[in-house]
Amino acid sequence: MASASLIHCKQSIWAKGAKHVSSNKKKIGIQLPRQANPEEVAIRYSLELEALDPVAEIIEVAAQTPEEFAAGVKHMDGIITSWGFRIDAALIEQLENCVVIGVGSVGVDMVDIEAATRAGIVVTNVPDVFIEEVADHAMMMLLGCARQMKTMNRMAAEGQWWSGRPLLNHTPRLMGQTLGLFAYGNVARCTARRAKSFGMHVIAFDPYVSELTISDDGVEPVSMDELLSRSDYLSVHAPHNEETHHSFSTDAFSKMKDTAVIVNTARGPLIDEAALIVALHDKVIAGAGLDVLEQEPPSADNPLLHMENVLVSPHVASATTRMRPETRRRVGREVALVLRGRWPMSCVNPTVLPKVQLERWQPYPMNRGPNR
Repeated sequence: MASASLIHCKQSIWAKGAKHVSSNKKKIGIQLPRQANPEEVAIRYSLELEALDPVAEIIEVAAQTPEEFAAGVKHMDGIITSWGFRIDAALIEQLENCVVIGVGSVGVDMVDIEAATRAGIVVTNVPDVFIEEVADHAMMMLLGCARQMKTMNRMAAEGQWWSGRPLLNHTPRLMGQTLGLFAYGNVARCTARRAKSFGMHVIAFDPYVSELTISDDGVEPVSMDELLSRSDYLSVHAPHNEETHHSFSTDAFSKMKDTAVIVNTARGPLIDEAALIVALHDKVIAGAGLDVLEQEPPSADNPLLHMENVLVSPHVASATTRMRPETRRRVGREVALVLRGRWPMSCVNPTVLPKVQLERWQPYPMNRGPNR
């Protein structure tokens, strides 16, 4: 049988040096970070423990395989994750006491949501902690592509000082251009506000958001075909799931303008990378700004890393000094709420809530799931 090393967090941030009474506290499993010092467990999770400390202790699971991780969390009351082994159906089936899985990101593709729902496990995420940061990055990618910054930087470095202006003289100004949004969640809304300040017209496709809601923000609701055919820049903001996988492939690119640019700060598999490479090479579309890729990290010979009309950043759209501490605090609060017998603030699978013994306490509706 697979075995996993368990490392208990035995120091409370509320009473420094005091020991947890493990028998009276819930157990929260988390995968041991790579190259982590086991002696720093209490420090490493001090922000999560601000909310969790009174009700739970964090136990790191040092596992080399998914099977070892499953064995390590089998008896846990909850799991916190944002990286590492996927919490799939096979793992979920082995959980005997788990009532909550806290995901430290907007996207929840590292958890099998349907399997968790069947098992009566609440899944939480952090949909509104770093929306401004990701919207900033989406606009940065858009602007960088619009002004061909990769080419301009190379020209400046190579001494081609007078070559940039003739190239940009054939580039239309941003004002009056159309930005299309694929999905209209929190990040898309913030991106729309930024784009409108640049004088762009904004359109959006999201079958799960009412047209009135989209229109109230001064954004035009459109069909998917309209989104593809009308967008000068198309920014992707949907969660990744079976429905959205490879939403942008050969057929979609063929319906876009040959001057269009696609920006993705959501999840890599929303775009068929092989089809994108062909579309860019054959000039079916003009460019791409990508913070996420299908395979991360990518192989060194991935053509997208070396194309002049593609900007790539290493999945950093949410990264700021504020992001990580606030995300960790939020994950701790969400998990602590469930362990205390209350609804979380953001439940990814709200259909599970009527099936579990949790108290509804929020003064606002539960309409926030992934990217909402």
